[in-house]
Amino acid sequence: MAIDPVYHKRWHRLYPVAVRAEGIYVYDESGKQYIDAIGGSYVVAVGHGVKEVTDAMHAQAEAVCFPYVGTFTTQAEVDLASLVVDMAPPRLNKVFFLSGGSEATEVAIKMARKYHLLKGQGSRWRVIGRWQSYHGATIGAMSAGGHVGRRGDFEPYLLDFPHIDSPYCYRCPWHKTYPGCGLLCAHDLELTIRQSGVDTIAAFICEPISGSALGALVPPPEYYRQIREICDKYDVLFIVDEVITGFGRTGANFAIQHYGVTPDLIVCGKGLGSGYMPLGAVIIHDKVAEAFEASDSALFTGYTYSGHPVACAAGVAVIRYLQQHELVERARTYGAWFLDRLSALRSHPSVGDIRGMGMLAGIEFVADAQTRRPFPPELRFGGRVVSQAWERGLVVASETGTVEGVAGDHVMLAPPLIATKIELTQIIEILDAAISQVESEVIGIPGELSG
Repeated sequence: MAIDPVYHKRWHRLYPVAVRAEGIYVYDESGKQYIDAIGGSYVVAVGHGVKEVTDAMHAQAEAVCFPYVGTFTTQAEVDLASLVVDMAPPRLNKVFFLSGGSEATEVAIKMARKYHLLKGQGSRWRVIGRWQSYHGATIGAMSAGGHVGRRGDFEPYLLDFPHIDSPYCYRCPWHKTYPGCGLLCAHDLELTIRQSGVDTIAAFICEPISGSALGALVPPPEYYRQIREICDKYDVLFIVDEVITGFGRTGANFAIQHYGVTPDLIVCGKGLGSGYMPLGAVIIHDKVAEAFEASDSALFTGYTYSGHPVACAAGVAVIRYLQQHELVERARTYGAWFLDRLSALRSHPSVGDIRGMGMLAGIEFVADAQTRRPFPPELRFGGRVVSQAWERGLVVASETGTVEGVAGDHVMLAPPLIATKIELTQIIEILDAAISQVESEVIGIPGELSG
């Protein structure tokens, strides 16, 4: 076998070659079928192999493939921006397109900085994030993110951005119980703004419903209303990261709309292009856009492929497909059904919590359900579940670090929004078998979980 010249993300792993994909399925060169229950990486919304999307990309590429966004616009870019604005909360009426979520986070951070500069508040530059959050792999995005494991190697390069605890009711950092907690997790933002220096804080960024890092964490209903009030009180921009949750994933156009709150900037990607092309965006509130437009000072971004017409054409086709097939509503109704059926997995002694919204779900594993004690990290419990699911033809994702950034295992599910109830049932059945197998290997080992 020839040496593989590709530098893979996990260089010790032998990767199967994907040769075909259709609906919620991917097929490798041996003919094995995999159920893509994670949408690639929380990306595939409309399913694989949608001809309406590939036809739109082909037509755009034939017409005009690449005029630089600093020189030209295209109808595809204009049309996609109009569709995105129509889906967004009120007064978010401008869109800047990029190649993915990490770039979008970087631009949102720059926009927050520029906004305060234009207001004569040049000391404001820091962005508050949440611990165990993830906003992208670039340096600015990692600085705002709070995923301990992913930050570790790059700490010397990261910016001095403060972090607060997440609304993690299952493992409340204050050892309180909702609603008697008084939402200390929201008040922590105000405390951190004041302790860090109000005149240094430009923005607060968070995922409305967490992605992989905290396993589809859903906050209390009034959490974001309090966050919005605190940001307004201290003139801090509220940035919402909808890279995973945007464009129908949670049963609303954007997850923040479940909470009746309007942010100042929305970072998005993944589902916007459904994986057909690299595509991300920042959706901009009027108050930010108007500050920019009133100034002669331009915002430097410098991304070559911003507003790429073939990517935008794909995005247009994806959104139209979402709308024509009512997939946002489908994610809401089928998602509720899916989460209800997933609750049967609570019968496993290793399943501590099941959470999520729409077609986004997380399953947290514990060594002891009563104390919520996590498995020792070296056991790789979640990773073993993923491996067992893979052997059975099911692709899911695992993550660690929900407990103080070090311990804690969970798996994530984010199937394409087109999944049928029969297919969703099959996902649950395979996952059930995978968990049972790992439990027999791990929990059944005498002394393995002692201490």
